[in-house]
Amino acid sequence: MIISSDAILKKVAIHHIGNSGKEEGVRISDSELRLREEINLLLSKYFLTPFKTNHYYNLHHETDLNLNEVFHFASAIFDDNGDFFNNTVNIARHLYTKSSHPNIKPGELYVTYFSDMILDGEETDAVGIFKSESKETFLKVFPSENNYIIVNEEGIDIRKLDKGCLIFNTERENGYICAIIDNTGKNNDAHYWYDEFLKVKERNDEFYQTRDTLDLCRQFVSVKLPDVFDVDKPAQAELLNKSMKFFKEKDNFEMEEFVSEVFVDNEVINTFNEYRKDFEAERQMKLPDNFDISEQAVRKQARVFKSILKLDKNFHVYIHGNRENIERGYDDNRNMHYYKIYFEEEN
Repeated sequence: MIISSDAILKKVAIHHIGNSGKEEGVRISDSELRLREEINLLLSKYFLTPFKTNHYYNLHHETDLNLNEVFHFASAIFDDNGDFFNNTVNIARHLYTKSSHPNIKPGELYVTYFSDMILDGEETDAVGIFKSESKETFLKVFPSENNYIIVNEEGIDIRKLDKGCLIFNTERENGYICAIIDNTGKNNDAHYWYDEFLKVKERNDEFYQTRDTLDLCRQFVSVKLPDVFDVDKPAQAELLNKSMKFFKEKDNFEMEEFVSEVFVDNEVINTFNEYRKDFEAERQMKLPDNFDISEQAVRKQARVFKSILKLDKNFHVYIHGNRENIERGYDDNRNMHYYKIYFEEEN
């Protein structure tokens, strides 16, 4: 968890980054920004308020972590604050080389240095890298004798951070712990922020372990299970509900306990174990058998763990449990399938 209420914004440098594919260039400032107290508070709010997640990453490189440019420049800032500005220039030029896609908008790059940040209960400092691409139109109203003058200006809405990365000065050997925001890069063409510029990978912690294991279960029940066994939609829904219930009620995940409680049948369990190997190989990952369950990951996955029967375009039936109360059949007279649902009272 990130706590930034006592964080101190020590240093800021601002540069303008154009689209390198359109040869728009980089505009480099002469020096760091001199911070007035009221601007300092506004900038801190703008930069830090959006980071409410436990969703972390590590900077990485395929062969040598020191070859990751952002890791190299951030390390230089942590090691020598006096060389802060020169490294912000290096970061700006690196971002420009990665900003070649035609959809990438120009904007201001802010490189910051914070002290007194709290990450998961530990005090640390952090390098922040932020980019503003979206401009808002604001109206300024001025009194003029017995009337008013309205002027429109473009500026940044401090409630909307476009792109941001906080690099915490901890776990250096693993590529630091990073928290990242990208509110404009919804399309694949804008993944330059994560993949090209920062070069990050998901941190192997309880959030990802929980998320990926739930994804494994959902894929197995929805795709593999009906392919191998005679399993209808209500039975699939029941297994999905049992899977989610397990994760919601437990603090720790034990794979052996999970499969025995949810899948029960040995043949189904063996099929699941085989599917897990293929799942891990396809995604080039290894899921642990034991880990602490992340409540945040469970909440996120619950949105896609919907147990819904979609019947033509007429009905959606939400199934929350008790497979015995729904019965499938076929009506020869109407040449149509049907479901019969049993219940005690109507809400």
